[in-house]
Amino acid sequence: MTVILMSRSEIDRMNVLRDLAEERIRVSEAATLIGLGRRQVLRLAKAFRQRGPAALASRRRGKPSNRSYPGVLRTEVTGIIRECYADFGPTLAGEKLAELHGIRLARETIRQWMMVAGLWKDRRQRMRPVHQPRHRRDCIGELIQIDGSQHWWFEGRGPQCTLLVYIDDATSRLMHLQFVETESTFDYFEATRAYLDRYGKPIAFYSDKHAVFRVNKKDAAGGDGMTQFGRALHALNIDIICANSSQAKGRVERANGTLQDRLVKEMRLRSIDTVAAGNAFLPIFMADYNTRFAKAPFDERDLHRPLVGDDDLDDAFAWKEDRTVSKNLTLQYDKVLFILEPNEITRSLACKRVMILDYPDGRFAIRHNGVDLPYRTFDKRPQVNQAAIVENKRLGPVLAYIAEKQKELDMSRSAKAPRRRGQRNHMFKVG
Repeated sequence: MTVILMSRSEIDRMNVLRDLAEERIRVSEAATLIGLGRRQVLRLAKAFRQRGPAALASRRRGKPSNRSYPGVLRTEVTGIIRECYADFGPTLAGEKLAELHGIRLARETIRQWMMVAGLWKDRRQRMRPVHQPRHRRDCIGELIQIDGSQHWWFEGRGPQCTLLVYIDDATSRLMHLQFVETESTFDYFEATRAYLDRYGKPIAFYSDKHAVFRVNKKDAAGGDGMTQFGRALHALNIDIICANSSQAKGRVERANGTLQDRLVKEMRLRSIDTVAAGNAFLPIFMADYNTRFAKAPFDERDLHRPLVGDDDLDDAFAWKEDRTVSKNLTLQYDKVLFILEPNEITRSLACKRVMILDYPDGRFAIRHNGVDLPYRTFDKRPQVNQAAIVENKRLGPVLAYIAEKQKELDMSRSAKAPRRRGQRNHMFKVG
């Protein structure tokens, strides 16, 4: 059995010639249907009677075009593009081939060759992936999307800062807003505690892959794979889910865009220019926003869980790290050397691990097996070294400390050696 490949027009031509052979139509009618002259129709009819449908199929099918470029040239061009212009588009690659290599080809020819060689994708393949919408959760408190939006919220009237946004997935309702200096762990500690005090514990928080929520370092040595914020939520039996893309947490992203428009203008009308004044205004703005934009949930149940006696928020929202006590009953944390006061408990802790608890309000504790240990500060070195590694929980205070020290240094330099007229201030680079 022989398979003959035919185009649509060749199949239509075959049907007309079959009708002509069976005398259902005349030659003049066949010529009109095919769009050929009478002599050409008679020639095709004779070939069709002798060789059947194969006589109508093009003999050039499957063979290279007579006007195609030599294979050697195609191999040479794709090799040059792969080696020198792999990230170039067809138009620019064609210009460089003509300018630097003396090879002049049509842009479409280069495009087709690059697509076959895997060096270029057509428009459909280069289109951005489509993110299908996700249905809302059924109940309030089931999933709370959180994000930090850094913006000039006070425009030119105040400093640039970050707005922490907590929005309910089921209703698009703003649950909590708070202006902070930076998107740090301690700022999220404070904002999340305020949220829990007001609403209770949600089922889960939904965030991006910020280092506050997720350990982003690959093959991190040591640790339990949790960030400080994740550890705090785990202690309170609240899950944290990290979205794989910004589109996945689109409700809070769209809310950020609305806030950067409406909130900024509302604060402009009220001449609000400080973080404190902004935070005082946020509850009023939230009430109006939720009246306008919040949706009704599919299920009226509230899945927030009340705080119980075992939920110690002070303990949960503390920065915790383990340290090994030396034989001299000393340990170091955050560039400070601490000495444990000798007593019945601390004398047995040499070379053992203890836990450091650094509270957001500045309190500090050293604990072992649930018992707070007495200590005193031996050596404190608050200066910040160049290129020092600073935990993100302290970034805001450290920057403020650096700015203050630089101001003092500038003043001392001015007193010792007055600047020349027209000399600019020194430039400091903060990494």
